[in-house]
Amino acid sequence: MRLEKAPLVMGAKTDNPVSSAEGLAEVAARASKKGPPPVHLWNPPFCGDLDMEIRADGTWFYQGTPIGRPAMVRLFASILKREGDAYFLVTPVEKVGIRVVDAPFLAVDALIDREAEAITFVTNVGDQVIAGPDNPVTMRGTPDMPRPYVHVRRGLEALIDRKTFYRLAEAAMPDRDGRLVLRSGGVTFPLEP
Repeated sequence: MRLEKAPLVMGAKTDNPVSSAEGLAEVAARASKKGPPPVHLWNPPFCGDLDMEIRADGTWFYQGTPIGRPAMVRLFASILKREGDAYFLVTPVEKVGIRVVDAPFLAVDALIDREAEAITFVTNVGDQVIAGPDNPVTMRGTPDMPRPYVHVRRGLEALIDRKTFYRLAEAAMPDRDGRLVLRSGGVTFPLEP
């Protein structure tokens, strides 16, 4: 899928190549050649909203169409920043708002090392994080409809997909109160909201 330039707001000029998904991808690609972009240090001016959305299943959409290139999604994910409840794609010179329906990422696998008490999550955009004090597993929802999440980086979370959650539940052990818990990185995480 080729991403076309689109105005950020009605009547906005698109002379600046960063004002499009394609321009943002170019900037992200250049920045990622030197390692993960330091988006937490960038505070550029807000330039409007981009017609981009991350759906609850982890699919990224641009102008209502799924972004079919995984490399493009990984590039956008590398410049994603959260401020409060809002999400932005940022470069050193520009910040554009995007919509996120639930969590921006999806945890699609977990490597469980019982001896080391370490659970390594893998996301749909290639991030790997070990659950622990910096990357907690949190439960939301209800006991009938649990919604498990793991912190990935800088306030960004991944919803843990169903198959991975079931594997975690199988590996969980009861605590003194009879609740199922996981242990990773020296921290105990309950598997109940």
